[in-house]
Amino acid sequence: MKDKDLEGAERSQLSRRQLVKYAGVGATLAAASPLVGGGAAWANDDREDDKRDKGGESRNRVWRAGDHHIHSEYSGEFDTSTNPPTFHKGADAVYPIVTNAIMAKNFGLTWAMVTDHGGPTHSKVNLEQAYPDLLLSRKLVPDVLQFWGMEFDAPAMDHHTLMIPRHDDEAQMLFDLESKFAKRDPFPAVPGGDTEAKMVEFLKYAKTLRQKPLVIAHHASRSAPGWGVWGQDTPHEFRNGNNAAPDIYVGFEGAPGHQAGPLNGGARGGYGNHPTHGGYDQMTARVGGLWDSLLGEGRRWWITATSDSHVHWTRGGSDFWPGEYSKTYVLARQDYGDIMDGLRNGRIWVTTGDLITSLDLTARSQGKDAAMGETVTVTRRDRTDVEIEIKFRPLNGQNHNGDRPEVRRVDLIVGQITGPSANLDADTNPTTKVVARFGPRDWRKQGNDYVVKHTLRNVDGDMYARVRGTNTDEAEPLADGLESPWEDLWFYSNPVFVHVR
Repeated sequence: MKDKDLEGAERSQLSRRQLVKYAGVGATLAAASPLVGGGAAWANDDREDDKRDKGGESRNRVWRAGDHHIHSEYSGEFDTSTNPPTFHKGADAVYPIVTNAIMAKNFGLTWAMVTDHGGPTHSKVNLEQAYPDLLLSRKLVPDVLQFWGMEFDAPAMDHHTLMIPRHDDEAQMLFDLESKFAKRDPFPAVPGGDTEAKMVEFLKYAKTLRQKPLVIAHHASRSAPGWGVWGQDTPHEFRNGNNAAPDIYVGFEGAPGHQAGPLNGGARGGYGNHPTHGGYDQMTARVGGLWDSLLGEGRRWWITATSDSHVHWTRGGSDFWPGEYSKTYVLARQDYGDIMDGLRNGRIWVTTGDLITSLDLTARSQGKDAAMGETVTVTRRDRTDVEIEIKFRPLNGQNHNGDRPEVRRVDLIVGQITGPSANLDADTNPTTKVVARFGPRDWRKQGNDYVVKHTLRNVDGDMYARVRGTNTDEAEPLADGLESPWEDLWFYSNPVFVHVR
């Protein structure tokens, strides 16, 4: 079904009274919120490109900011003294779906996804209660592409994004997957529903579907008791899941949500055991760590950044609004399918605090080039050099804390691809190194961007390159304490690959 047909189907489900009611709620929120304004003009540098895309004059992809981990009032609670359990809204998160969409738009996002918690018989709540509200929100906030899905109760693991492709049977598709595989959905609980084998079964089943979902792990080290000591999510589970469905199970959050925790005396990300580092999960922040171990096998495994918004910190929560602090940028058209394609294929970079608003990473050799998520293939010669180009655009104005953050350093990180590891729990890649660090004297101005170039000499094997940058003077991101998250900002690219034949 085409998008215009979907819009017609959604329109048919909206009564005039509902539209007036929800439009009034949206207008009141936009007028009353002290956070609306201040930065909305700069937050989407691609506003004119969006207009051209919608008008059909250009099919070019641009960087579009979004968030795939947001909670609404449908993250509630269940009274299991009744059969079936009775659902109550607003127990864990408090905002209507449309409120999240309005705030996402205000803070510069063009796509978003509500991912509510599951629970006993929650699949029915999603289908009968939450989905109609999503249809309303799509109608009221059309500038934000709003995906359907949930925070999936992954068997044997912590929570995951389960993103459903936009199509006419999206609601039934989520009901099918949640009711069959979410570990908390059956009531009463069924044996064997919370095992790694069940997770692999879920991914294999998802791979058979014509409309393929996306699965991304949330706050993967939140239960880890120490540095390099894993908790609920383990390296072998990522590998087994990615082996089962490499085009569906594609990554984890590099920067988890709940980043406003320190503003109310808590930990960034809610990481109460081992902390985040510069706001990033240790699986991502450690050079040569687990992420690099997966990339060193040649896996296409990506990182994202989300808000995990439940309750805003000004109301006593630990969260920022969607897009207020963390953003996941995807190179795509303003189109549901192309956003998912970008997430699936690694056309992604992430930032906190709007440290930058654009980032491109390119590898060039022998007259060919590749960008983030792509591979450049070169022929082995006596001397094979690869030029890496990093182009970024600093924030032109204030971020949503009223600051003007400045990039103090950019790091180029390179690792070798040596093939699958015999140890499914391997969590290091000793070949990965920071091969170059660049400061303001090293980059040159090119229009609104800054450009850095570096040549990798005598490349004789498969490799990948990725970059990160910061407004701090930390050589490596330090363990986080109670410092303001606005003082400790980082951006990360996803990798570009080089294949030598």
